[in-house]
Amino acid sequence: MNIPDSLPVSRRGVLIAGAASAAAGTIPADAMAAPEAPPKPAPGAVPTSRVTLEVNGQAHTLDLDNRSSLLDTLREYLHLSGTKKGCDHGQCGACTVLLDGVRINSCLTLAVMHEGAKVTTIEGLGTPRNLHPMQAAFVRHDGYQCGYCTPGQICSAVGTLDEIRRGIPSHVSADITARPLLSAEELRERMSGNICRCGAYSNIVEAITEVAGVTA
Repeated sequence: MNIPDSLPVSRRGVLIAGAASAAAGTIPADAMAAPEAPPKPAPGAVPTSRVTLEVNGQAHTLDLDNRSSLLDTLREYLHLSGTKKGCDHGQCGACTVLLDGVRINSCLTLAVMHEGAKVTTIEGLGTPRNLHPMQAAFVRHDGYQCGYCTPGQICSAVGTLDEIRRGIPSHVSADITARPLLSAEELRERMSGNICRCGAYSNIVEAITEVAGVTA
């Protein structure tokens, strides 16, 4: 049938409408339905993740609140209370541990960020019957005093010696292209992030120096 072009609906519009109607008839009704919204979490539900950490040589698989810091994971989930919770803002260093051999403030990082990482805490450095050389040196030089900051101090000291031995410069290194000197100035600079309220800093430097095998 010929449709005059003078009608309100053009021939082109009729053809488009007819094609659309035919196509709509071939689409299943369930395909035309609006997509279902994803299920809402239950009120008060906490998002969690499964994380595996190797802590002091032993693998632990944990279902953690995604907001759990590494510090809280060590203390609350694994009951390793040697790592201390001081300021909880990364300013005192009491929570220092070794993460894949590198010292880190465990209060400033989330445990879920470290899947498969190797963590060493003060409990993993030595035992009362078999002290780590740094632990024994702290005892000999009275570098622990009240003891609260000591776990972080010792872990940080171990990390400090490793940094120097690997040639990593610090703010006080005179030549950043040369191997850093194992000097009292270097040790004080590198350990400055670990606060000791008792003021045992000189004793701590002596302990680290002894372990390094040099004379202060």
